[in-house]
Amino acid sequence: MHRLLPRPALSAVIFLLWAALSNAATLGTVLLGALLALALPFVTRPFWSDAPRLARPGRLFILALRVAIDIVLANLSVARRVIGPVSRLQPAFIEVPLDLRDPFVATILSSIVSLTPGTVSIDVDQERWVLLIHALDAPDSDALIEEIKQRYEAPLKEIFAC
Repeated sequence: MHRLLPRPALSAVIFLLWAALSNAATLGTVLLGALLALALPFVTRPFWSDAPRLARPGRLFILALRVAIDIVLANLSVARRVIGPVSRLQPAFIEVPLDLRDPFVATILSSIVSLTPGTVSIDVDQERWVLLIHALDAPDSDALIEEIKQRYEAPLKEIFAC
């Protein structure tokens, strides 16, 4: 089954998107959507890394909730800082040393950091295992590093057992 559908979820999403966007339920449209849903995962296979196994999937919901709350709070914080005197901002490039060693999980961490307003991930150095970020306001870079490691990296390591 894995040979026919290397990424079944991706195939299903492609087919459903094709059906939603095509505005026609003809046999030809459905067959073309099915062909795309089967072919595109094969064509893109070299670009997909193998996702690690979820060791504690229940913690994923807790992390998602934490990230959602942090996004809202960070939006308020960034708005307050931007409305105030810009001269008080202390932007910085910060290197966060990573304890995890999985490229997929490092990419998830990088995405979480970028989703949280006020910080943007720039690079994941997989040779040194360092996440380079830019922070809009980082008067204490060590505190920001510790916050990222405790709030996001530690739960990701637990969820994916890496």
